[in-house]
Amino acid sequence: MDNALYPVLFLDYLKHSIPIFNLLVARIPALLGLTVSLTYLNYRGLHIVGFSAVLLASFSLFPFIVMGILSVPRIRPQRWFAVDFGKVDWRGYFNSLFWNLNYWDKASTVAGEVEDPRKTFPKALYGAVALVVCAYLIPLLSGTGAVKTDPSEWSDGYFAEVGMLIGGAWLKWWIQAASAMSNLGLFEAEMSSDAFQLLGMSEIGMLPSVFSLRSKYGTPTVSILCSATGVIFLSWMSFQEIIEFLNFLYSAGMLLEFAAFIRLRIKKPDLHRPYKVPLETFGATMLCIPPAFLLVLVMCLASLKTYLVSGTVIIFGFLLYPALVHMKNERWFQFKTAGEPSGRFKNDLEDQPVASEEPEEINDEASTSLLSELPSSKKDKGTQISSGATTLD
Repeated sequence: MDNALYPVLFLDYLKHSIPIFNLLVARIPALLGLTVSLTYLNYRGLHIVGFSAVLLASFSLFPFIVMGILSVPRIRPQRWFAVDFGKVDWRGYFNSLFWNLNYWDKASTVAGEVEDPRKTFPKALYGAVALVVCAYLIPLLSGTGAVKTDPSEWSDGYFAEVGMLIGGAWLKWWIQAASAMSNLGLFEAEMSSDAFQLLGMSEIGMLPSVFSLRSKYGTPTVSILCSATGVIFLSWMSFQEIIEFLNFLYSAGMLLEFAAFIRLRIKKPDLHRPYKVPLETFGATMLCIPPAFLLVLVMCLASLKTYLVSGTVIIFGFLLYPALVHMKNERWFQFKTAGEPSGRFKNDLEDQPVASEEPEEINDEASTSLLSELPSSKKDKGTQISSGATTLD
């Protein structure tokens, strides 16, 4: 739900030049209008999201490249090391750093919509890592090295003021526009990943089938609406509050993922893994320790408010799972079975002739064996696994 940040950041950048966005009477309608407009773009399809993201990324990065070039004659390297550690807001620092460098796993949620993800994803990730490193280093080295400023002045949208000092008013406005527009692209990408994650959970029977309903554009309609609702509910919080809240939940989730990763390595070492980490169990465990330490550190730096809000959400999550299982068993809602087609793809399959009624061999052993351990509905009770399936002890 970190896409709730982007409308907030969008207005934070604009309020330096349009002060009316400091007032709630203008800020609330603007947040609602942005959310509705961007949600509609997401509803129209991933091709629009992808195309707009590329354009917005190019538009957003170019002014910082210009600022970097203009700052070269004025850079004083000693300014990069002028730090008063006593005045550092460590909680804000670690939360901002952590948030800016995480969520790489979100790309996997749209893998099913990508042609040949096995080849496309590694190339995209390598390019994204290089782009992210440059996108952070160039503006930071330029801004801190070329301009002598008070560290307390660095807040949301301050790069526009740095651009003013380096290049003039034209660069300030350009950076403001680019920074604001970049948040729109981030919002679109984040909403897509969230919506398709809900769709995927629905298609394997973890959520009611209504979440897998697709529009005529192939997008998960109900899932997108749920994501937009979460954005609206979180938009009343400040930037730092949302970051801290999201980082806490993300850290808790990642710790569970690491634990599941190690447990499956121990419990099911022979499970087919198409994307296996090339390490043995001990090496994989050691690999998880440094990031786990950082995750715990971020959680320890959280405020009391974050503990209360995040704790409530986590407890709700623990209660939601057995509630969903009960709903599934009592058939209060319709749930899909793994492998059942949905939406427009289901209609496409129904129009095609059936070549054979024999069950197809399931190649995804990991999904089959793991999903077989999920609680089944009353309809599934008493049924036996058909021939060809393997029982795991």
